[in-house]
Amino acid sequence: MINPKMKEFLSMSPFEFKNVLIKTAEDAAGENKQILNAGRGNPNFLNTTVRKAFCCLNMFAAEVADKNLKTADLGLRPQKKGIAKEFKTYLENKKEATEVSFLKKAIDYAENEFSLDPDDFIFELVDASLGDFYPDPPRIFPNTEKVVNKYLTQVLCPESKPASGKFDLFATEGATAAMVYVFNSLKENKILHSGDHIAIITPIFSPYLEIPVLKDYNLVEIDIKCDEGLDWQITDSEIEKLKDKKIKALFLVHPTNPTSVMLNEKTLKKIEDLVEKERDDLIILTDTVYATFVDGFHSIVEVAPKNTICVYSYSKFFGATGWRLGIIMLHEDNVIDKLIAKLGDKDVAQLNTRYKMDSTTPQKIKFIDRLEMDSRDVALAHTGGLSCPQQCMICLFSLFYLLDKDLEYKHSIQKKLKKRVTHLYSNLGIKLIEGPAHTYYYATIDFEIVAKEKYGEKFADYLTKNVLMIEFLLKLAKEKLTICLPGQGFAAPKWSLRVSLANLDDDSYIAIGKNLSDVLEQYYEEWDKKNK
Repeated sequence: MINPKMKEFLSMSPFEFKNVLIKTAEDAAGENKQILNAGRGNPNFLNTTVRKAFCCLNMFAAEVADKNLKTADLGLRPQKKGIAKEFKTYLENKKEATEVSFLKKAIDYAENEFSLDPDDFIFELVDASLGDFYPDPPRIFPNTEKVVNKYLTQVLCPESKPASGKFDLFATEGATAAMVYVFNSLKENKILHSGDHIAIITPIFSPYLEIPVLKDYNLVEIDIKCDEGLDWQITDSEIEKLKDKKIKALFLVHPTNPTSVMLNEKTLKKIEDLVEKERDDLIILTDTVYATFVDGFHSIVEVAPKNTICVYSYSKFFGATGWRLGIIMLHEDNVIDKLIAKLGDKDVAQLNTRYKMDSTTPQKIKFIDRLEMDSRDVALAHTGGLSCPQQCMICLFSLFYLLDKDLEYKHSIQKKLKKRVTHLYSNLGIKLIEGPAHTYYYATIDFEIVAKEKYGEKFADYLTKNVLMIEFLLKLAKEKLTICLPGQGFAAPKWSLRVSLANLDDDSYIAIGKNLSDVLEQYYEEWDKKNK
């Protein structure tokens, strides 16, 4: 019999229910016991070289500013002319260190690869590191845009260049801000309306289920369900749903969260064919934050570049969640601009009124620029954009990856995550599905299947009919001081849970695996006693 008190938690976001679990564990732990919180995806690994390089760059910038004014604590904005030579001399005079070597290589690479004017490029970085000026242009710095474009092309389309033409970028306060901006601008620009249908590939990051149904948007969600039995790939019948013209947009995280796999090339090809032959009007919004955790990644950008709004974040791969570093990537010849051009006279007149304070030809403003304007309610567009130090970090992180030709940093992270997931599954006593499609950033474990494999179908049937997963998780928190999230909140199977493999020490996953196994065994022993 399901405990009715448990049902009140079902409507909570898993990230809010996490706080209930933490409080439960804290109350049970006392002062000296460690809580294993595998509820959030904030990595405990981070890139140190770029951080050291930023400090070195910032110190140079501050010293240059100091030189220009002989007053304590007060400096002047550096001058552009000659700054490249001055910075290179500064680095030559520094004791050789990892960050110094990186900066030398990064500067040479950027100037040669993109034919950048040395003073323009170094001044952009130096002035950005000081944060002494508004982002100008506000969407993204011009030299940084070239570097980031190269980085994203290498990450998202490693074996081919997507389409002709180029991609425009908008630097944002992480992927979360990017998503908010995109939904808001699609609404403001009369592309999405209340009651419109939006397809969502599930399971998915729970806030992406929660945003569309807010009163602000009031969209109708259509599930495109990944098949657990096919290692979370999408069947043909699910893709067929996208033929429905009522569906205005497709929303996905790729590679997935919480199931941590990338879609196979067969699935991507079907989406490509669908867009080309039947749904050239379909808007595809994809979060690609986990793209760097798998080898041979192929993105939606690669197969449907003109239909895709791509959101990327540096947060997970570089351990930079607190920096809030995100990018919106949009092809210059995109479907949204075409849909705006087809709007009726009344809608066009309203939008011209909205944007006329920023342009004498508001109807010509591209959607990528409308995103930046809307992010500051248009009136403050001139002071919009991601902060300059954050843009400096975006540029440096991108250069670091582009210079890491053997992908040593990436492989170090992959090795660490593989070790953690192996600890988890071996101590839980179940088989790990392996393969290059898996990021191993999270583990989504269906305990109905685990219960069946370990203790038989009758027990699994009893468990799922008489106990809620949230009850299991509360017991896990109270008795084992271990926090995991309910899979149901991500539109995963009702008796699944999500374990973050990113945020705890390697050996913690030995304990988590044992703790999960122990709690399940307790339920089995209780059931077994009743049925003897």
